Amino acid sequence: VYVCRSGSAADSQIVSDYVRYFLHQHTIQLGQPATVKVAANLVRLLAYNNKNMLQTGLIVGGWDKYEGGKIYGIPLGGTIIEQPFAIGGSGSSYLYGFFDQAWREGMTKEEAEQLVVKAVSLAIARDGASGGVVRTVVINSEG
Repeated sequence: VYVCRSGSAADSQIVSDYVRYFLHQHTIQLGQPATVKVAANLVRLLAYNNKNMLQTGLIVGGWDKYEGGKIYGIPLGGTIIEQPFAIGGSGSSYLYGFFDQAWREGMTKEEAEQLVVKAVSLAIARDGASGGVVRTVVINSEG
């Protein structure tokens, strides 16, 4: 399970740290890793219960043996949205039209990676707060 963070670094780090701790406890108590859905719902619960104090949006993605690959968007306020892809952060407002045009179901790994690199590059070009480096990770049944 991976988390992409946007907004206040301190807020997103503390939420991520709490979720990591709770997921570790879950694994110890049940003897198996939590599902992506459980991880996303922990993020949602923390974000919703602290919505007046947190300035962070998170994307939770991963793969588990029960449901395969999943992606959840948890924007400010703690709503949870399961989606085939998720975008977030200050540069995301520039990307919705791009994804509407460029994303399609059944893309190959290479096509998806190229789409992500192009999208982040577009956000960096338009939004001064959007990073400067494009990092990608592929999450599948092998890790």
